[in-house]
Parts: sequence; C-alpha cells; structure tokens
Amino acid sequence: MKFEMNQIGTIFSPYKAKEMCPIQGTAAPEGKGRVEVFPEYAAALETIETFSHIILLYIFDRAGQIKLSRPTFLDDAPHGVFASRHPCRPNGIGLSIVKLEQMKENILEVSEIDILDQTPLIDIKPYIPQFDFREKANNGWTEKKELHEKPIDRE
Repeated sequence: MKFEMNQIGTIFSPYKAKEMCPIQGTAAPEGKGRVEVFPEYAAALETIETFSHIILLYIFDRAGQIKLSRPTFLDDAPHGVFASRHPCRPNGIGLSIVKLEQMKENILEVSEIDILDQTPLIDIKPYIPQFDFREKANNGWTEKKELHEKPIDRE
C-alpha cells in the first residue's frame, strides 16, 4: 500500500549540516528555529499558541542509507531502527517536541529544536502532558546511556 503526503510548511533552524544538529532538542535548549506553515494551512494553527510545546512531524530528507540495525548516537552496539530514533528509517519520518515561543500569523518561533534547516514539515500536533506523558514508561536500552556529542562517523 502506498501513501501520499503533502508538505504543509518548512522548518528553519541554525543547523545547516547533520554534524551540527544536536541528538535531541533538550540537549540544546538554546537552539532556536522557525516553522513556516504554508498560508493555505494557516487556519489549522488556530489556538495553537495556547500550548507551551508542540510536536513536529517532518521528513528526514537528507538521511543516508537505510539499515534496519545499526549503532546509534548513544551506543556503539547495533540496535534495530525501530528501537532507536535514528534518521535512516524505511519511512523517513521524524518527530520532535519543541517549545513554542511565539506565533505570528503562519509562523511559529520555537526553541529546543533538533532539526536540520529547511526540513519539510508534514504535520503539527500539540504536546499535551495529560495525554502524552506515561508515568510508568521506561527508557529501554537507553536507561544507562548518557547524552553526549554525536560521534563524528555516525549519521
């Protein structure tokens, strides 16, 4: 089965190359970005400014070779791509939670961004702690891994 999606906007960030991009947005809270939603979708932003954080869904348009199991940014041991957040996935869909700083018309100013500059946006959802937080969730294999700089030789 094939699906077709439409780009609804573009994500802009200070990260021009993969090597510059942080592993997660919480690792770089100073990372500022801008989400420009195409004007024809601007009405869909109504009341989004009432949320402190939003979820951006986007296309990993510059990801490399897809491998189903590979070392990650946090570990030298290989892990299945579905057990990681690695960008080289069968369907290159990315998901990031960012802090919504300000909205003006169809432009969202955000922080805590971990997305490459000029990334195609495919959806936005509000982050709702009441629904999205799971009290008894665990961190799986990442539990004892410390956040660090990305290894230079890894995508």
